Amino acid sequence: MKRLDIWMSVFLAGIIGVLSVKAQETKILTADKHNEYGLIYNLPNTALRIDVVARRNVSKVGPYYQYSKKFLGTDKVVKQDSESWEIVEANISSYGVPNTKERYLMQLKNGQTTFLCVADDGMLLSINKKVDPIAPLAPLDLPSEGGNVKLDINEYLQYVNEDFVASQSSAKRAQMLAENLMEVRDAIASLTRGTSERMPTDGKQLELMLNSLTRQEKALMAAFVGMSGTETVARSFVIVPERDQKIVLFRLSDFSGFVDADDYSGAPVYLEVEVLEQGKLPVDAKGEVKKLPKDAVIYNIPGLARVSLKSAGQQLFTKDLPLAQFGAKFGLDPKLFTSKKNRSYAVFDSVTGGIIEIADGAE
Repeated sequence: MKRLDIWMSVFLAGIIGVLSVKAQETKILTADKHNEYGLIYNLPNTALRIDVVARRNVSKVGPYYQYSKKFLGTDKVVKQDSESWEIVEANISSYGVPNTKERYLMQLKNGQTTFLCVADDGMLLSINKKVDPIAPLAPLDLPSEGGNVKLDINEYLQYVNEDFVASQSSAKRAQMLAENLMEVRDAIASLTRGTSERMPTDGKQLELMLNSLTRQEKALMAAFVGMSGTETVARSFVIVPERDQKIVLFRLSDFSGFVDADDYSGAPVYLEVEVLEQGKLPVDAKGEVKKLPKDAVIYNIPGLARVSLKSAGQQLFTKDLPLAQFGAKFGLDPKLFTSKKNRSYAVFDSVTGGIIEIADGAE
């Protein structure tokens, strides 16, 4: 087994809005004259997809909030316009991307039927065994309350009369709005009880009338107590992490929501990667590192890292994950896969490049 290229340092992908990883097909590589009986494959780096859901909270003060206690008997009102954002959900998942700067050659001989199963980007998936295509990451599951905030605090103006418009006194206007609100509530009550002098002729008409009156009630009420609403917004970020890394992944602004890492209008949200365990080469009974077999089939022994998402000292999400780039390279004896009598097969992890299974009974 020959290494074709040097290892490339990992990089920040910086892709925003990626919600899934496209499913890859698999290819079977066989040795023949056109490739000089050599099969080339890549090992993976481990990429992270960080999914974040933020909630936008918006409140608008009613123009007659100071009269709520006098005319409505409540002081539970919005007293000033406000907008804020908060992170309500976060998740980190991993998948493999080909390390195109680290490629390997499995050299075979004429007549040998050994084959490699690789993804369409060249990542090694198995030897002497066909495996299914790489499954995509699940799409981001948005909270059910998602939606755009549309608060029209002046909707009540649709239901006022000429006297209201002509009045120069805010107290008088508030009184007229309160009286209008009471009339609307009385109309709803009489329709609901069936005592209205103008009862509709069928259920559909009743429903339309009640809906219209309920909307009026809500708009008039908002002129006193104000309005509040929320929406949820999701973003995904992709990164191939580096060793013991701490970066500002993005910022969250109270006015703009998600903003870039270099936009200081928002509070920073950090991604931290702490290597917990470096991949270790196998040792023999004496505790000495095993010798690499001749022309070995190179695979990866992944390391372990703790990946965390933090903001303002608060831990939003943390997870311990095996990562390929913090691992060690070792190799399998190619004779395992080329024997004519009892060939073995091997299956590799497309996320870390590690061995999932190795056994006799090649296809």
